[in-house]
Amino acid sequence: MTVLCIGIDIGGTKTAAGLVREDGTVFGRIEAATPARSGPAAVIGRAEELVQRLRQVADDTVEGVGVGAAGVIDPCSGRVSASTDLIAGWAGTDLRGDLEHRLRLPVTVINDVHAHAVAEARVGAGSGVGRMLLFGLGTGIGGALTQDGVVEMGRRGVAGHFGHMPCKEAVGETCSCGKAGHLEAVASGPAILRRYRRATGDRHVPDTRAVFARAAAGVRAAEEVVETASVAIGEAIGGMVNACDPERTVLSGGLAFAGAAWLEQIRDAARNTLLPHLEDCPVLLSPLNGDAAIIGAALHHRRPGGHRS
Repeated sequence: MTVLCIGIDIGGTKTAAGLVREDGTVFGRIEAATPARSGPAAVIGRAEELVQRLRQVADDTVEGVGVGAAGVIDPCSGRVSASTDLIAGWAGTDLRGDLEHRLRLPVTVINDVHAHAVAEARVGAGSGVGRMLLFGLGTGIGGALTQDGVVEMGRRGVAGHFGHMPCKEAVGETCSCGKAGHLEAVASGPAILRRYRRATGDRHVPDTRAVFARAAAGVRAAEEVVETASVAIGEAIGGMVNACDPERTVLSGGLAFAGAAWLEQIRDAARNTLLPHLEDCPVLLSPLNGDAAIIGAALHHRRPGGHRS
């Protein structure tokens, strides 16, 4: 009989879950809106609902649940130690304890971007290498460094907040954390949209995808905003590769797939920043699509491997 894990990805917009085999294969995937404005109990209740639905259709034994969640996750207790207001009242939530009480199953919890990194390192674009760097590009910018499939989480579980590195392109720009001059303030999805609206006075452009579409069509203001973001990301990647010497860098998250021109701009800026003997470190796109956090959370549950400071 096959033993399965359930992986859950809890984000501010949606919660997704799936049954995950030992090789990282996902099946039975389901998702639902995250009741983020209704508080932690509602969010955990939504996760419980998805798990129970999956348990009903699983023909094999479910050994436990791995959760990848937004926020800073204490790697020992599974509590949310810090969070933005994306999920109301999320900081302080005993996510592991509450879910174990509800489900009567073992639960492990890690940050959602850390879960992405576990999946990429073990069965994705970083599979087969010892040291991998991951950048998650989307509503925010996060990341991770892995060694032999294990995420280096840091002493407090905070490692990987790459979006809050100083960035010369962001001088004078306020970041989502409240500080000024951070990468996320110019290169996240919301920052790209905000900066385009400010540059043009056009408050009707609906979303970041529309900014990229205008850049592809040759609208100069959009090209400038997108280029600034890509250069900032590429320089950050180059700096991290110089500092950490990984074998490859992987890009994940919705913003990573914004187009071939965008990806090449990031790669060019990274190459221009790298030390000469590190220029062969490739920058690759994630092959796992939207399932990375589900896979990584489940694989981490099977083999946490501790955490490195």
